[in-house]
Amino acid sequence: MEGTPVTVESVSEVGPDTVTLELETPDGFDALPGQFVLLRAAPDDEAISRHYTLSSPSVGETFELTVGIDPDGDLSPWLADLEGGETVHVEGPFGQITYEGEDDIVAAAGGPGIGPSIAVAEAAQDTGHDAVVIYQADEPAHTERLEALADAGATVVTVGEDADDELADAIATHRKDGQIYAFGFDGFVTFVAEAIDDAGGDSDEALIENFG
Repeated sequence: MEGTPVTVESVSEVGPDTVTLELETPDGFDALPGQFVLLRAAPDDEAISRHYTLSSPSVGETFELTVGIDPDGDLSPWLADLEGGETVHVEGPFGQITYEGEDDIVAAAGGPGIGPSIAVAEAAQDTGHDAVVIYQADEPAHTERLEALADAGATVVTVGEDADDELADAIATHRKDGQIYAFGFDGFVTFVAEAIDDAGGDSDEALIENFG
């Protein structure tokens, strides 16, 4: 199987249909918040690959990925059932959307985009910058980390999945508070880009990761 073999250190449930994988960091792996990896595994002896964005603010002996579980999927349910000690393969990191500690940030998250959004926000706080997280979800994941961000001074705004007006209002309110990041599936990030433009901003200046 292509890629570097790494050990799954642990799997943790962090919300409804959402887990984090803590993976052993391979030699020479140096990723920034916002970047992603290609993960390969072989459930039922059939190699399957998916892209996952880092949800840890830095990389040490391990790094973290947040995985949204599709009950009908061919990889995510298998990953969610791992207990640690198994091997998967990774390639990367990839991606030009990164946070390098230079700005205050506004991170808009849809679905599993909450993982990298929290990573960017935590990295901003770690370097003395302010952070805003705008999260669209009916059943939020990573609530403990969101609460810790808020306790440390971040602004955390959560709106429901059908609350597009509230999402647009939050983006309009906070779009000037820092470099805008957006992580999520196509419908979400397209909406965010349009909301930025409708509020008088320039969506071309936002750093947007479209999960497809």
